[in-house]
Amino acid sequence: MALIPVTILTGFLGSGKTTLLKHILTEQHGKKIAVIENEFGEENIDNDILVQNSEETIVQMSNGCVCCTIRGDLVEALNQLWEQRQQKKIQFERVVIETTGVANPGPVAQTFFMDDDVAEHYVLDAVVTLVDAKHGQQQLTEHEEAQRQVGFADQIFITKTDLVSPTEIANLRSRLMHMNPRAPIKAITQGLVPLNEVLDLKGFNLNAKLDIDPHFLGAEEHDHAECGHDHSHDHADHDHSDHGHQHHDHTGHTDRIQSFVFRSERPFDSKKLEDFLGGILEVFGEKMLRYKGVLYVKGSARKVVFQGVHQMMGSDLAGPWGTEPKQTRMVFIGIDLPKDTLMAGLEGCLV
Repeated sequence: MALIPVTILTGFLGSGKTTLLKHILTEQHGKKIAVIENEFGEENIDNDILVQNSEETIVQMSNGCVCCTIRGDLVEALNQLWEQRQQKKIQFERVVIETTGVANPGPVAQTFFMDDDVAEHYVLDAVVTLVDAKHGQQQLTEHEEAQRQVGFADQIFITKTDLVSPTEIANLRSRLMHMNPRAPIKAITQGLVPLNEVLDLKGFNLNAKLDIDPHFLGAEEHDHAECGHDHSHDHADHDHSDHGHQHHDHTGHTDRIQSFVFRSERPFDSKKLEDFLGGILEVFGEKMLRYKGVLYVKGSARKVVFQGVHQMMGSDLAGPWGTEPKQTRMVFIGIDLPKDTLMAGLEGCLV
């Protein structure tokens, strides 16, 4: 039986999650969606907003964040949904979890890999993060939760773009790109998003047999924030990774959550790399939000794809090396990570 895909919808307070969710539930797409809602506080008014024109299944988890303290409730909610589905009391083919605006998505994502019952029935499809164009800069500066939400994202939407100038959107986009170079970014208004940009993204498969876009971690020729022309096109078509110097933010802020990239045309010694990454995850695992890469490993004719979240890392063999140059490309996103230590350690694992 196919696993049920789950989307985590996150974003800071007021970023427009409920508006986007209402759009998803009321659009004529024919999909059956169960929603697990988590609102901070006793009163959950989002449910009243969402069910006005919807026949979807809404599960509420009130009075607390979806975080480590309530993860048991999330497991229970998912298991109850599954049981009701098995008993044919309700019908759904996918789940959307809307976290509270101050939630850290990390423990929510971990639930799908740490709980056997959940992992048997569900698969985490992607983390979708909303960032408020008007208040996003301030929220990112003042709240680490907002930064974590960006760091975990597989897809980022900048909302309320009609309330700010194109320059403000460009500055925010630049900041988000430097925090998380692996997530496509799109500006939206009124929560209007094509469904295929929210669901079935396959952005979080720990052991997915997929390759990384070869342009994703390529060399960036210049700094988009200073070039003065439009970059409102699809983020996935261009690279925004580290290009030989420290990332710096063009809005005057130093974000604790940053990203960096490791590249090498020399192969890894698999045993050295395994030992090094194991040690790094043990020490810095909680600070490592997301990491992903295509590895060139000695003795393997095929690419090795790896990615992970916090201390959980998965790897798998991908396709054979074709005519393209064999090289490792790895991106790390985390909180106050010791870039120099990690880069030197990875260098030491090369043959």
